[in-house]
Amino acid sequence: MSERSRRAFLATGTALATVGLAGCSGGGGGGGGSAGESGDEPITIGVLEDRSGNFALVGDPKHKATLLAIEEINEAGGINGRQIEVFDPDPQSDNQRYKELTERAIQQEDVDVLWAGYSSATRETIRPTIDREDQLYFYTTQYEGGVCDHNVFAVGPTARQQLGAVLPYLVDEYGTDIYTIAADYNFGQLSADWVKVLASENGANVLDEEFIPLSETDFGSVINRIQEADPDFVMSMLVGANHTAFYEQKASAGLEVPIGTSTAMAQGYEHRRLDAPAMSNIFAGVNYMEEIPTTRNTDDGGFVDRYFEMWPDAPYLNEEAQTNYFSVYMYKQAVEQAGTTDQEEVKAALESGITYGAPEAPEGEEIALDGATHHVDHHMWVMRCDDQHNVEAVENRVIPEQFLSGTVGCDLTQEDEETQYTPQDYYEEAG
Repeated sequence: MSERSRRAFLATGTALATVGLAGCSGGGGGGGGSAGESGDEPITIGVLEDRSGNFALVGDPKHKATLLAIEEINEAGGINGRQIEVFDPDPQSDNQRYKELTERAIQQEDVDVLWAGYSSATRETIRPTIDREDQLYFYTTQYEGGVCDHNVFAVGPTARQQLGAVLPYLVDEYGTDIYTIAADYNFGQLSADWVKVLASENGANVLDEEFIPLSETDFGSVINRIQEADPDFVMSMLVGANHTAFYEQKASAGLEVPIGTSTAMAQGYEHRRLDAPAMSNIFAGVNYMEEIPTTRNTDDGGFVDRYFEMWPDAPYLNEEAQTNYFSVYMYKQAVEQAGTTDQEEVKAALESGITYGAPEAPEGEEIALDGATHHVDHHMWVMRCDDQHNVEAVENRVIPEQFLSGTVGCDLTQEDEETQYTPQDYYEEAG
């Protein structure tokens, strides 16, 4: 029996019926074209998000928020009158399983669009399949940036947007000497390069940088080296459940230096899970946290209320969850504009410029999808956590995607690329 689920969302609750059909094995990519498209045939969305394993803490809210968007859309009549069904097995934070499920989603389940993956390592594991099949793919995690790919809509904020929000703020408030710690893989390494670029642009200096394996849980020696270096602030791009130990251990060691981050709190909600003062003096550059003080987000009937009405036992509504949520609505707009689920036509509609009043945006403001780069101009926030783990917004502004558009010159409306550019390609200080 297929793992595809037909989710018929009713006003009185969520009714789940299993569809015992093997998906069409049409080779994916571009499926659901207008020719022969039935007005009542369901639209199939693939949602491959981690609900177990190392990334379950961040992946499970992504899955839940995607289903919330789908429920709302189905209750409102679907997309062009067509209901949405979901193919959503758990990838279990396993990249080999991601590869297998991506191939199945495209080749057997014939998904019209795919949401998949938390880590950049996952994205790069499945991107060759995505590109071979020309599959429409939304990658929603905040990430290191630089992906210029005709098939990929990387709609989370980039490192240049997130670090570009928090690093200048910390330089102004605390000083110019920085110590960087980051996860030892694609995301962490490239984010550290962006710290060096942004430090140079803001008259600051990176004293040292360390890359931490994802399996590491003992940060005693790292904390000792930070204390010896005596920076004005630390930039942390640690990820995953294991790296959470750093924040508890730095508090126990009495490390009180301010810490800027593009990963903590907004994703793994450490300020809710850990005892104070583990997250004291942490500054997160984010497009979203549950505490973002906008009317769309926190007012009665807002995004937070709707999420917890559907998922009352969920522990937190994180950054990537709301990116999954609003990108489903962007997909809906694109399909309705194109009048079809044909993937190339939907990509063209997305590239024409889709805007959405996302929960991160203040009332009256919309975030915009930049068609040339397939990225989003986000409203970014600097969120500070105090020693009681209360969170407040200390700065906010719109930060457009800049690297691909302004530096690289990526324009996917004119040229079909499948490239990831890095800061080392363009900035001497990143080397």
